[in-house]
Amino acid sequence: MISQSKPFAEACERNKDPIFNVLKTRLSGTERILEIGSGTGQHAVYFAEQCPTIHWQTSDCSENHPGILSWIEDSQLTNVYKPLALNVIEDKWPNELFDAAYSANTAHIMPWQAVEATFEGLAKVLKSEALYFLYGPFNYNGQYTSESNAKFDIWLKQQASHQSIRDFESIEALANRCDFSLLEDVEMPANNRILIWRKH
Repeated sequence: MISQSKPFAEACERNKDPIFNVLKTRLSGTERILEIGSGTGQHAVYFAEQCPTIHWQTSDCSENHPGILSWIEDSQLTNVYKPLALNVIEDKWPNELFDAAYSANTAHIMPWQAVEATFEGLAKVLKSEALYFLYGPFNYNGQYTSESNAKFDIWLKQQASHQSIRDFESIEALANRCDFSLLEDVEMPANNRILIWRKH
């Protein structure tokens, strides 16, 4: 049962198992993973519970920390850590290295400048050969992959002018500039994808 004091995103509840099924087969040997934009904290707690040998470091803008902390504290897990204050543009990135990074539904919410800053920051804090998993909707060749994504993009832009579904080609070019190479583009439910890059 969800505590009244904890934030809850229905989308996180729906997509946690499909996402975990992708992560679990690709995180062999991973000890420490950095999550960019932990949001409510639901994914961090669920994934940390499923993989007790992986140490899950949450992060987000400071205003989201109380909700993340409530999920972590209620879970009583010892392998998921209190969130770092990480506005990817303004805050200092952690002075440590991680074996992998994960982010869900952030690229279309952030300004493009923040998407750039995320890759630039991860290039500094990920170990060589580390994987970066990015979940969300993407356009291909400038086209929506579904009518629902087209409607979602209209809604995003109505909420804030900087929000939009990103073009895969633009993100891939950015990743390449930051020394990441695409390993997989995994189809997910509800017209989403998981893009997986490896840091050189």
